[in-house]
Amino acid sequence: MFVKKDDKILIIGAGLCGSLLALRLAQRGHQVTLVEKRPDLRSAKLDAGRSINLALSDRGLAALKLAGMNQKALSISIPMHGRMIHQQGRDSFFSPYSGNPDTAINSISRPGLNALLLDALEPMSNVTLHFEAPCIGLDLELGRAEFEPMASESQKDRKEPFVIQAEVIFGCDGAGSVVRKALQAQQKQHFDFSLDWLSHGYKELSIAPGIDGAYKLRPDALHIWPRGEDMIIALPNLDQSFTVTLFMSHARSPHGFDHIKSEAQIRAYFEEKYPELIDLIPDIIQQYQENPTGPLGTVKCGPWNAQGKALIMGDAAHAIVPFYGQGMNASFEDVLVLDQLMDSGVNQWSELFEQFAKKRKIDADAIADLALDNFHEMKEHTADPIFQRKRAIEVRLEQERPERYQSKYSMVTFKPELSYHEAMTLGRAQDKAIEQLLRQNKLNESQDLEDQLNLIEQHTQSLLKQIEQNH
Repeated sequence: MFVKKDDKILIIGAGLCGSLLALRLAQRGHQVTLVEKRPDLRSAKLDAGRSINLALSDRGLAALKLAGMNQKALSISIPMHGRMIHQQGRDSFFSPYSGNPDTAINSISRPGLNALLLDALEPMSNVTLHFEAPCIGLDLELGRAEFEPMASESQKDRKEPFVIQAEVIFGCDGAGSVVRKALQAQQKQHFDFSLDWLSHGYKELSIAPGIDGAYKLRPDALHIWPRGEDMIIALPNLDQSFTVTLFMSHARSPHGFDHIKSEAQIRAYFEEKYPELIDLIPDIIQQYQENPTGPLGTVKCGPWNAQGKALIMGDAAHAIVPFYGQGMNASFEDVLVLDQLMDSGVNQWSELFEQFAKKRKIDADAIADLALDNFHEMKEHTADPIFQRKRAIEVRLEQERPERYQSKYSMVTFKPELSYHEAMTLGRAQDKAIEQLLRQNKLNESQDLEDQLNLIEQHTQSLLKQIEQNH
C-alpha cells in the first residue's frame, strides 16, 4: 500500500511520542486521529509524585526542531551543565557533562512539554483529538480500532463506544501498549518480548523554593546523592523548586521500599543516608508516605510492525529505565528517523515500517543497555576515585582536543549524528581503556596531553579490534 496524503492515520497514545508524531505527520499533510486513554493533561489535575522531570538533549531537540517546536521547548526548560555530586561525609563537587561549557541537558516538565505539543495540534484542521477513550479492541489486518469513552462520575454523560477505521495504526501508547499486545497476539511465536523489572523502584519528592523565593541548590546542575545501593537525583524547575527522585531497592533489607514505612524508619533512613535533605525538605516524611512508589523496567521486543498496517514507537517498542536521560529523546528520535525515511523516497507503508524497525531496533537495544550501565555508574561509581580521575582526564581532553576526543556521555547526549549503537560501542571501549590504563599506572593526569590522548586512542583501538574479532 502506497503512502498517500489522504490516508487516514490513527495514533494511539497522546503522550510525548504520539503527540510529536501526530504533529509531524499532520504537517506533512496527512489526516491524523490521535486517541488517548487518559484525560487531557492540560485541564486535568496531576497526581502528586507523578511528574518526574525529563532531560531534553540534542537528539530530542533535533526532532522538535523538525516540527518547529525546539525553541518553545527550550523556553520552558532549564539548562544543566553538569552533575553536582553530593558525597556522603565528604565535600560536594561539580562534574561538567562535557569539556565544552556551552553544552547542557535541559530540565523540562513532562506535562509542560506534552501540553506544548497538544496546543500545536489543537488548531490543525487535519487532526482529530480524543481523550479519555481507552482502546478496547484492535484488528490490525483490517485497520480497525474500537474505543470506549470513560464515563463521568455522575454517569449522566456516558458516551457510546466508537470505531475508527484507518489505513495505518501507530502504537505510541507506552510500556503497557495495547498495540504491542495486538502485534504479539497476531504473530504469536514469531514475536519476541521481554520485560525486565529493575530491583529498584522510585519515589518522587520535592524541594520547595527558599523563603526568599530562590533555589535552595545550584540550579544549573543535575544533583546526585550516590549511596551505593541507593541514589537520589534532583532537577531544577522554573518555579525555583526541585523535583527529587529517590531510587531504592524494593526488597533489600534494611533499606528498601518494602521495609521503610513508619515515620521512625523514614526519619532514621534519611538521617543516615541523606541528612541534608531533611533540612531541604521539612515535610520529607509526609511526602515519602503520601507519594506512590513506581516500578522501573526495560521493554525489548520485535518485530515492531505488521504487514504495513501497524507500527509501534517510543516506549511501546523500547521502554527503558531513566538513568541516561534518553527515554524521551529516543522516542523523539524515532519520529525524526521515520520522517527522514519518508523524505528519502520510501513510498510504501510496509517498506517504511520495515526500514524503520531495522534501523531503530539496534539503537533502541543499545540505549536500553546504556541506561542500565548508567544506573550503576550514578549510584556507585560517581564517588569512586578512579571514576573521578577518569572524568577529570576526559573533561580536559574535551576542552582542549574536542576534535579527537568525546566521552561516551557526550557522544550519546550531544552527538546525534552518531547512532546510539555507535556511541555505545566506542564509548564503552574508551571507558575501559582509560580505567585499565589508570589502574595499571600507565596513565596519569600529569602526563603531556598529547601522550594521554595517544595512549587512550591506541588502547581503545586495541579493545575495538578484540570486540570485532569476537563477533
